[in-house]
Amino acid sequence: MTPRFVLASASPARLRILQQAGLDPVVVVSGFDEDSVTAATPRALASQLAAAKARAVAARERDALVLGCDSVLDVDGLAYGKPATPDAARDHLLFMAGRSGILHTGHCLLAVRGGEVVAEALDTGSTTVHFGKPDPAEIDAYVASGEPLEVAGGFTLDGYGGWFMTGIEGDHGTVLGLSLPLLRQLLRLLDIQVTDLWRPAKLSEGRRAALD
Repeated sequence: MTPRFVLASASPARLRILQQAGLDPVVVVSGFDEDSVTAATPRALASQLAAAKARAVAARERDALVLGCDSVLDVDGLAYGKPATPDAARDHLLFMAGRSGILHTGHCLLAVRGGEVVAEALDTGSTTVHFGKPDPAEIDAYVASGEPLEVAGGFTLDGYGGWFMTGIEGDHGTVLGLSLPLLRQLLRLLDIQVTDLWRPAKLSEGRRAALD
């Protein structure tokens, strides 16, 4: 029997990645207070936030696999999450123009049986992101779209922000918020084959789309 797969995140991008990869996750938002977590490095912060979200949701489950993720942009050792205001987003984007940063995405996978966490796998993916030099009018338009306020670092690769990025070094999934290769490794640590989680209908739909 395929276990209930719970995504402890409200991110549409993370849900879309899992669905397109053949899974049928249930979304349960943790409601965890992210501001309550501090860490020595941006990478550690991403890891700790992912674990906190996964554990908050796992406490409500009886039998499930629970995945928590969180992304943090690292620029010169400083952590940048979602901008709090449009002005903060604008200032950050002006600062990032022509620079590079490292996007860390923490992944925490918990196996819950009988209401107890029986196994845990935790890791963080890191990808270097290179930013272009949008002009002030472009930045104003991007901020006005509202997208920078919804994503870590104030940008996203698969949205309006993709226009202003010149390249990445590493797994693009990490930038989008969920790395499938890393998740596969975490599943293997829990003795789970990712293919056992695939929905046959999802797989056949993908094959039909590729043939059309």
